[in-house]
Amino acid sequence: MNRKEKISALLITLNEEKHIDAVLQNLSFCDEIIVVDSFSTDRTIEIIEKHQNVQLIQRPFKNYTDQKQFALDQANFNWVLFMDADERVTPDLEKEILHEIEHASDPAAAYYFLRIFMYKDKVLHFSGWQTDKNYRLFQKDKVKFVSDRIVHETLEVNGRSETLKNRLIHYSFNSYEEYKSKMVKYGKMKAKESFDAGKKARWYHSVLRPSWKFFNHYILRLGFLDGKKGLVISYLNALGVYTRFKELKRLNSANYK
Repeated sequence: MNRKEKISALLITLNEEKHIDAVLQNLSFCDEIIVVDSFSTDRTIEIIEKHQNVQLIQRPFKNYTDQKQFALDQANFNWVLFMDADERVTPDLEKEILHEIEHASDPAAAYYFLRIFMYKDKVLHFSGWQTDKNYRLFQKDKVKFVSDRIVHETLEVNGRSETLKNRLIHYSFNSYEEYKSKMVKYGKMKAKESFDAGKKARWYHSVLRPSWKFFNHYILRLGFLDGKKGLVISYLNALGVYTRFKELKRLNSANYK
């Protein structure tokens, strides 16, 4: 690729055989692809090794921030595109990315991507995700991951941030059980993060906080307009919050024994 500005594409993975081949093909416009895998037990590694242009590193998983910072440190180029395995860059978004890094007179230090959420093969139009955005493209020398966040990691940016116009596609919901497992996992990790920060769970947290989460996503953020899909997503997001405070209460109690 004859470009002045090179891009490092980064992924962290664990058992992503459903998505890994498609996302690696999707990132073929990048100048290098680095995958940091947490010792997958499915066909993820087998599939990655079929892609000769991909560098694979296997490393134990401590938490999301630690793993992502390690991956960032491996990038050989200053422009970094950090993706999840279940995300895809559209052709229009690819063009916008390349235009920003090659032709913008004053490129931002980091770029937010808005996302289109997919419920299996259907677009989820509401349910709280319509304004969701995350950092995905940034300059390596102007960012770092905040060390005290272990899930829903936070990028600390030294410079200006902008939001790209074209959206990233996020295949977030493949099955009920898979999404439920993800929400429970995130809830427990958020509980550990809160516990480490010295926070305590009150009896009402496990009732009021999940109820508010459901009401916010299903009613205020118009989840009901997504029909059954919106109901399921809103419920499972609330379940994640319930799990968080239930686990935090358990950690608080164990700490006093």
